[in-house]
Amino acid sequence: MSVHIDFETPAEVQDKVYEFVKKIGKEGGSHFKKGMNEVIKVCERGDAKLVIMAENVNPGEMMMPIPLICKERGIPFIYVNDQTYLGEAAGLPSGRPTSAIAIMEMDGGSQEDFNNIVSSAKELAGN
Repeated sequence: MSVHIDFETPAEVQDKVYEFVKKIGKEGGSHFKKGMNEVIKVCERGDAKLVIMAENVNPGEMMMPIPLICKERGIPFIYVNDQTYLGEAAGLPSGRPTSAIAIMEMDGGSQEDFNNIVSSAKELAGN
């Protein structure tokens, strides 16, 4: 397990996270930032509502600030296995990975999915 991972996310929860990211990417009404640096910025400003991080980032030490900032700011976060698949789900060109995504706003019919993922994230983190 990489140094930036605080808990293990079950496969069925990860599948829901990937589907959620695909859905909000297609809807266009939900706003999110992609990439470690962008995620750190919106988390530090307190604008993130949920952070999704890939586990297979190398080196994992680069991601260490994100969970710390999220805990400090009370932002729920969750992990998925693969940064390439996370990038594709977020609408990036095929083969273009992203290490993290920060959900900033929710519009439309994805609110229930968002609430379920936040609930899972808090439960897995022990909050």
